[in-house]
Amino acid sequence: MTASARLAELPADNPFAGDWSTPHGLPPFEAIRPEHFSPAFAAAIEAHAREIATIAGSGAAPRFENTVAAMERAGLGLDRVAGVFFNLTGSHTNPALQAVEREVAPRLARHGSAIYLNDALWRRIAAVDAEGLGDEERRVLERYRVRFRRAGADLDPQAKARMAAIAERLAELGTAFSQNLLADESGFTLPLTGEDDLAGLPPFLRDATASAARERSSEYPHVVTLSRSLIEPFLVFSTRRDLRERAYAAWVRRGETGGETDNRAIIAEIVRLRAERARLLGFESFAHYKLDDTMAGSPDAAMDLLRDVWAPALRRAGAERDRLQAVADGEGAGIAVAAHDWRHYAEKLRRAEHDLDEAEIKPYLALPGMIEAAFDTASRLFGLTFTELHNVPRYHPDVRVWRVSERDGREVGLFLGDYFARPSKRSGAWMSAFRSQERLNGVVTPIIVNVMNFARAPEGETTLLSFDDARTLFHEFGHALHGLLSDVSYPLLSGTAVPGDFVELPSQLYEHWLEQPEVLRAHARHHETGAPMPDALLQRLLAARTFNQGFATVEYTASAIVDMTLHLSSAGEDGIDVPAFEEEALRRIAMPAEIGMRHRAPHFAHIFSGDGYAAGYYSYLWSEVLDADAFDAFREAGDIFDPETASRLRAFVYGAGNLRSARDAYTAFRGRLPSIEPLLRKRGLAAA
Repeated sequence: MTASARLAELPADNPFAGDWSTPHGLPPFEAIRPEHFSPAFAAAIEAHAREIATIAGSGAAPRFENTVAAMERAGLGLDRVAGVFFNLTGSHTNPALQAVEREVAPRLARHGSAIYLNDALWRRIAAVDAEGLGDEERRVLERYRVRFRRAGADLDPQAKARMAAIAERLAELGTAFSQNLLADESGFTLPLTGEDDLAGLPPFLRDATASAARERSSEYPHVVTLSRSLIEPFLVFSTRRDLRERAYAAWVRRGETGGETDNRAIIAEIVRLRAERARLLGFESFAHYKLDDTMAGSPDAAMDLLRDVWAPALRRAGAERDRLQAVADGEGAGIAVAAHDWRHYAEKLRRAEHDLDEAEIKPYLALPGMIEAAFDTASRLFGLTFTELHNVPRYHPDVRVWRVSERDGREVGLFLGDYFARPSKRSGAWMSAFRSQERLNGVVTPIIVNVMNFARAPEGETTLLSFDDARTLFHEFGHALHGLLSDVSYPLLSGTAVPGDFVELPSQLYEHWLEQPEVLRAHARHHETGAPMPDALLQRLLAARTFNQGFATVEYTASAIVDMTLHLSSAGEDGIDVPAFEEEALRRIAMPAEIGMRHRAPHFAHIFSGDGYAAGYYSYLWSEVLDADAFDAFREAGDIFDPETASRLRAFVYGAGNLRSARDAYTAFRGRLPSIEPLLRKRGLAAA
């Protein structure tokens, strides 16, 4: 890091006090302890506040260099502290870090409000003349002006004070929501005490439940946890309907179990405060506020897309339900298929219709092979090379580190992979950055991390993935490439700093390569023999790509509709009865009782741990319209690795950050905006 990232006023034994002499500038994880963070945050916030005061109080005429560029050079110490801290609180937390998180979240919110509601600073930014600036400088200036206005810079003093109070309270609530959810997830285990409890579980899943028991020092030989990569296969394979019901109930009741970790009151307050903030800024609702600065542009546009997909998905899900019920009836089960049965009978139907068994596929989807497949795809598309580094700092022994290079050997950045579930990690999968690419403060290469929650194989054995797990790995690596390939000068525009309904394009587009026979033939190899996946199995796997897509589309789209509906509400002083609101929203769209939402509100971290995806969960579907159309560009070129198409993709999508609007970026790559038809074909929802 540059000298301006130092926090020299800290004690010398605080790792954030000075420069880091670690390889590639990695954080010195082994030296950083929880007690270092509070003083480091205090010093970094104070240093940044001084820098902002100097910019705002300058007597020189406002120019881009002394105002906007100066802001981009400020706060490097705070960026460094926050980059390490918030990555750790998501991927390897502990009670000490959680205590710091509760303390620092509102402090950071106050600091942000003090910047974006600073009258003198806003007057300088508003007065900067854009004449004669380059395209990137104009874009940075425009984005700062948008940010300040959306934060309330044009409001009167009383409204500004209220905006600051709302921001501080929302930071507290988002932290509490996340910590409650982690407590519910890490606190639950379903013990499997004997052969009867293990009925139906294939060897890989028995091994995974045994590993989970050892990981948690359980008194039981096997346990099911609420890690998605463990509970979903349990719901698929277990023949014990009573245990499936118990596991599913715990899964969908996270954040709604009563007591100290219940999130319902937190959600009601979050929704109310977001609605109030939007009204202060002159918007009809929080959803209108949020989508005003997106590719969709309005809640109506997003809801139109959701409705366009909902109707055919609902029809297909109804047909799928009838076929599952027929399977259960054929077995003499004597049940009406319920939500905790769907995955179980869907797997039986898939075997019958496609001669495809998840347990037959997994031996060919070893974690090392799928990592190599993701790397090889990036090499063939973008000319990247991945070299594993062993003697470098890492925040957990499971973490692996690779140096990413161009064809000519120049370093692109570092990629960290953290693949296994553990109690100290929140659920899900994500990409984040310890350091983002930029050129304003020297040539700064990115340090990008992918975090997963795969079920670990027993010691000495190879971890095997489901096809959905492998798709998740490719998805998150697509996000990683968006950060690694960033090629901008200004930090504000770097990497994934794009509209929420565009940020999923690089990740979802990357998933397409996993499904290509050329990629699978090269990398889907048996973990013991090294033999490639038999061609007959590969063809059956690909033929089943649209199997159960009614279910998958309904469970996702229902969550997106509830998210949008919640944030279109007026949310008065009494707040919202969240379960009742959710139930009524689902009733209005005729949600099938046999399908659960992918994320119910009490555990919907995407939209309540922070504002990132609030009124924005639709963005996965919006981006899927883009990714389905974008991959057609390679099909039209006749080569899934076509160099010219890949070069445009890197220039205008993966490498471009926020240099231009999402519509302009996509048009520059594709030559036009997309249509919805490729998406409907991809999901098997197009009319016959």
